[in-house]
Amino acid sequence: MANQNDPDLLDEYDFSGGVRGKYAKRYREGTNLIRLDDDVAALFPTSEEVNAVLRSLGEIIQRHEKMDLTKSLNGR
Repeated sequence: MANQNDPDLLDEYDFSGGVRGKYAKRYREGTNLIRLDDDVAALFPTSEEVNAVLRSLGEIIQRHEKMDLTKSLNGR
């Protein structure tokens, strides 16, 4: 017989000793998970690859911003 509150929980699941929200604070403080769309995940299948691409893109953006600032200061 399934649990009356949730039909997906079987009777043999026993959460009576569980602590609600035990890791909630730690999760909020230190989690930065981002879900990639399937097509993007197929291009970059590991976190190392995703991080490398994002670092490269970040460097390009910073260089571009620096160039724009230099142009502004020089009146161009």
